Amino acid sequence: MTNGDTVSGRVISPVLVGREEELRRLAAAVSRPPAVVVLEGEAGIGKSRLLAELAARPETAGRLLLRGGARRIREPFPLGPLVEALRGAEEPLARAGLSPVAGALRGLLPELAPVLPPALDPLDDRAAERHRLFRGLAEVLRALGPVVLVVEDLHWADEQTVEFLAYALAVPPPGLSIVLTYRGEEAGAVVREVTGRPADAVFHDHILLKALDVTQTGDLAAAILGESGVTADFGAHLHELSSGLPLAVQELMALLRARGALIRLRSGRWARKAVAELDVPPGVRDSVRERVARLPEAARAVAEAAAVLQAPARPADLARVCGLPRAGTVAGVDELLVSGLLAEQAGAVAFRHVLAAQAVYGAIPLGRRQELHARAAAVVRELRPVPLGQEAHHLRQAGRLADWVEAAERAAEQASRLGDDAEAVRILEDVLRHAPLDPRRRGRLAARLGWAAAQVLRPPQIIGLLTQALETEQPGPLRGELNFLVGMLQERLGEDSGAQRRTIAAAVGDLADRPDLTAWAMASLGRPMDPSVPLAEHVTWLERALETAPRVGDPAEEVFVLGKVATSFSGYGDPRWLELTEEVRRRTGGRPRHRQEVGAYRSIAENACLAGNYAVAADLLAAAMRGAAGEESSREPLSRCRLVALLLACCRGRWDGLEEETALLLDEYGGRPFDRLGAEIVAACLALARGELDTARRELPEVTGTALVQGAYELLPLSMAAFLRLSTASGEAGAALAAVEAAVEVWEVKGLWPLAVRALPALAEAMAAAGRRAEAAALVERVSARLDGLDAPMAAAALAHARGHLAADGADAAALFRAAAAGYDLLGAPYEAAQSRELAAAHLFTTKPTKPTEPDPAEPAAPPGRAAPSGRAASSGAAASSGGAASSGAVGLSRPSDAPGLLLEAIAGFRELAARWDLDRAAQLARKHGVTVRGRYPGGPQGYGADLSPREREIAEMAAAGLTNREIGRRLFVSPRTVEKHLGAALRKLGLRSRTALAAHLGDPRSDPPGTGAANGVAYP
Repeated sequence: MTNGDTVSGRVISPVLVGREEELRRLAAAVSRPPAVVVLEGEAGIGKSRLLAELAARPETAGRLLLRGGARRIREPFPLGPLVEALRGAEEPLARAGLSPVAGALRGLLPELAPVLPPALDPLDDRAAERHRLFRGLAEVLRALGPVVLVVEDLHWADEQTVEFLAYALAVPPPGLSIVLTYRGEEAGAVVREVTGRPADAVFHDHILLKALDVTQTGDLAAAILGESGVTADFGAHLHELSSGLPLAVQELMALLRARGALIRLRSGRWARKAVAELDVPPGVRDSVRERVARLPEAARAVAEAAAVLQAPARPADLARVCGLPRAGTVAGVDELLVSGLLAEQAGAVAFRHVLAAQAVYGAIPLGRRQELHARAAAVVRELRPVPLGQEAHHLRQAGRLADWVEAAERAAEQASRLGDDAEAVRILEDVLRHAPLDPRRRGRLAARLGWAAAQVLRPPQIIGLLTQALETEQPGPLRGELNFLVGMLQERLGEDSGAQRRTIAAAVGDLADRPDLTAWAMASLGRPMDPSVPLAEHVTWLERALETAPRVGDPAEEVFVLGKVATSFSGYGDPRWLELTEEVRRRTGGRPRHRQEVGAYRSIAENACLAGNYAVAADLLAAAMRGAAGEESSREPLSRCRLVALLLACCRGRWDGLEEETALLLDEYGGRPFDRLGAEIVAACLALARGELDTARRELPEVTGTALVQGAYELLPLSMAAFLRLSTASGEAGAALAAVEAAVEVWEVKGLWPLAVRALPALAEAMAAAGRRAEAAALVERVSARLDGLDAPMAAAALAHARGHLAADGADAAALFRAAAAGYDLLGAPYEAAQSRELAAAHLFTTKPTKPTEPDPAEPAAPPGRAAPSGRAASSGAAASSGGAASSGAVGLSRPSDAPGLLLEAIAGFRELAARWDLDRAAQLARKHGVTVRGRYPGGPQGYGADLSPREREIAEMAAAGLTNREIGRRLFVSPRTVEKHLGAALRKLGLRSRTALAAHLGDPRSDPPGTGAANGVAYP
């Protein structure tokens, strides 16, 4: 190195260093369409350089390369990266044949209007519009032939871009290869989920770019210098300063060139941190700022303007922002291009890397920065279409807050109109927190924020912003709307149930001119949220909601109200829920399409499941999931359906793979305490059944207490039953009863026994263990009387189960438990059925032979404990009598000799469920009484050895029948990732490599509906 090299010289390596294998994998993947490749790495790691090298590879010859990227300053205009990628595709599209659906893109891509088909008629449904838009994009990509679509910086992408990528990867055009880049530390679960589970036909590779090692750092420096090598000390020193980050190496080398000498730039070590934590690594920041300081004044001014704009800009726009004449701006741009700080991008220039831009921006004094932002706002306002997000950003940073509010409001309107609710929330929350607003505007924007937040998966903590608006003078209807939104968000965020009721009740009086919100609020007040409100008051609100519903005017909104009323009636055992459910089906033709219709089906399905109406719940939920799958504007409807599917699978004993699905949903609903509670309860109950007792002891009392606090009384029986069973088995029944006493009081006040009867057996057992047998018997009889004539499918089996715990005679207890098992079998509740059989066996082992009781000839032949034909609770007569044995004609004789068979049935049930806790207990009972148990349970949820588990066989049959992972997931109410896991396990166990081989191995599963094989038991809907 000589002084003659210090002023100028390249700062970019002419050859790729340390990324040869990654480039080979990238090129190989895009040459195998349909394909998706993920390039993951932190800022400055070399993702963009790898893409530049890809364009020159022979594997991309004959393939159209389309490239777009997300920006840090987001626009309230969705699909920005795709619009950027397709803008220049007019010429190849002119030669392609496009189907009419591509006309849906005319509004999104006006630049392509000359080659697009005519515009399509607008649709009334936003979801349908979104789906048609996605189809149009897919059609354009198909028509362009072999295409490599590159979307950079996916971690900044809008929600619709991510949704479209999921759509495209589910059914990709055959010639399409997609390359996605993102920073791992900034990519959320949604981004990773989309890129991690493409369709089976899609080739998939995930390339993680790591930092360069010492040798590679030296090689990169040598390539930049044009030298054959550098000294080992120089390479090690450079690696220490840069931590192997290629961008930092380049910037440090440029600084060394400018200084003309190799000196120690910093003392001590530099520990690399994520950009989000440190903003700009000091090594990059210092070197960039020193390089800029050495440039001529014009170049420094242009650099500041480019840093403020944060987007590719034309020289003319840079001139207006920096305030230089045209000649000075051109000279400054040229200087920055030569220095390597800026790079040319399709007639515009931008910083080569965002870190360099941030370093320059951070050095601009406040006054100068505000002036530059004011000029930038004026420049972007003249662009067409106006980038509203950029305009609002610049106005705010310029200190022009009133203008910022106007621009931000327009940006939020555009985002909502285009279905990007998350972006609307971000914009409106920022304005309400930081802008000076008059009361009327604050109220109006707060209401818009509330509605947008209600549509996103993880709403932020914004209740305080709505409450702040309510503290000022607001018109009555707006005050009512804000109160209603506060109550709704309080429920979502798991806040005090009494406060929810008071807030929503306060809204009703102000909503006379809004029958849609009035009916919705009344239906909400019919839900048992506040422990102090009696059942009669809830029913009154529900009936008022039904009276108001005909005035709603919007068919979908009216169906939504009917669904909420039916849901609450189901929990109360009111038979009207069935009539309302049929009305909902009739109005929607059994196919919910609108988001509110999907919500109606889903909510009815949830309470139907919790009441034990599993078949009805499965049918409604399947329809809801089909409707939610067509909702492309948000993942929220489908995710909420998956939460209900989790409960249904738990109740029906479909536990295979349930832990994985539970973990996924808990991650998705991290910011929604109320909505995630069902998943938390499932996780805690599974922990107990699996024998994870430390986890169960920690989580079961916690989720039970949370359900009480949040007013989730419908979910409470699930966790409470498990909590009481564990506590009783641990000798802690008294303490547990004290902890759940408030729940029993609520169930009494609310009349929720059609749901709560599920927990009655565990409650009776705990009370008996605590010496409160007589009190327990009175409670059981009181509940039986309350349930008489109500629609309560669980009642007959659960009452027999509870009475079995209280029976004084062992034979009577055994008969009651057998009656309960038969009832649970009819419901499709295998876990409870196995528990009841185990209990029956335990009592028979200690019972002397007795003369069997003859069945009453007047009784029907159906097994005792079966629900009445209408689905209503059986009366408290022979089937569940506390005074004697159940009718034994259909259940079996109460003989001690039956005990081994009953116990083996129970063990088989526990083994099928992989219920380790129960299985260990039943196995101990078998050993105690000399019952031989064939086979050995290997333990754990995956204890099927080389055999396929029921879920693995079910999924294998569906895959062999030709269904994709996504289609299987929709049928089974699980995520495609869970399907992939089980299918992979099935292929490994069978020694197969493909679905074709699987179909051959299983014969021809197409002859039977998928999931109905003989070895599979009851088909999962």
